[in-house]
Amino acid sequence: MNKWMNPYMALAIGVVTVSTSAIFVKLAEAPAGVTAFYRLLFSVLLILPIFLYKYMQELKVITKRDWIFSVVAGIFLAFHFILWFESLNYTSGASSTVLVTLQPLFAFIGTYFFFKEKLSPKSITSGAIAIIGSIIISWGDFRISGMALFGDILALVACALVTAYLLFGQDVRKRLSLITYTFIVYGVSTITLFFYVLLTGDSLTGYSEMDWLWFLLLAILPTLLGHSLFNWAIKYISTNVISMSILFEPIGAAILAYFVLQEYITWTQFTGGMLVMLSVAYFLRDNKKAKPLEMIE
Repeated sequence: MNKWMNPYMALAIGVVTVSTSAIFVKLAEAPAGVTAFYRLLFSVLLILPIFLYKYMQELKVITKRDWIFSVVAGIFLAFHFILWFESLNYTSGASSTVLVTLQPLFAFIGTYFFFKEKLSPKSITSGAIAIIGSIIISWGDFRISGMALFGDILALVACALVTAYLLFGQDVRKRLSLITYTFIVYGVSTITLFFYVLLTGDSLTGYSEMDWLWFLLLAILPTLLGHSLFNWAIKYISTNVISMSILFEPIGAAILAYFVLQEYITWTQFTGGMLVMLSVAYFLRDNKKAKPLEMIE
């Protein structure tokens, strides 16, 4: 572990940068699949020089299991972006961001079945508070329109997919460097999204200069300075800790949405969001020394 950065510092920076994702997605006028494709493609192209210069030889020693896990993680990440970006077309940025970051509910289950990690009473309590918060947020959207509730459902599925992506990464990152792992995962995601765009019939060209700017910013901020930092930290701490920490993302997203998109926060979103945030604080206070556990063979 680098002396100048600890996992919790990386998480803090990552959460701040991923908070910009919902804003850039809403500002882009391109279809969800196209936006996700260029986000990952630009990320791969930015990593490529470093990978070719220093890490390419690592490909020769990757095991079959790590290849499979990395490819599956990349596919899950691709469909996470697709469903989450689509959810933003139906529900508010604040609601979608809170729900898609409701990862602990899935992380607790995943780490229980795939890792030697049991749920503590405090973790269960934190999860219960987060569930209550998400129900309040969704109920507020339901009263606005049925389509908003549909957007919330898409966000929840996207949440499950990104949690699975993190669970695979927790195991693989014990053996692969950050650059190699992220290059493979982002590369697989890019290929997956390319075929998805072909199937949907969306065009890969003809977008405005501002759209290309949003694509690039999505690659730099929430991907390379967001997801990549989570991939770095996951070598040292549990998926549960990262998933709970990411729940702070809605605070930044909601603030940005208010100033940039003029999206007002309803009382149900505020109340539900506060409950989610309290659950995060309660969890992290007693889990600062959490460490990743070995995956069950």
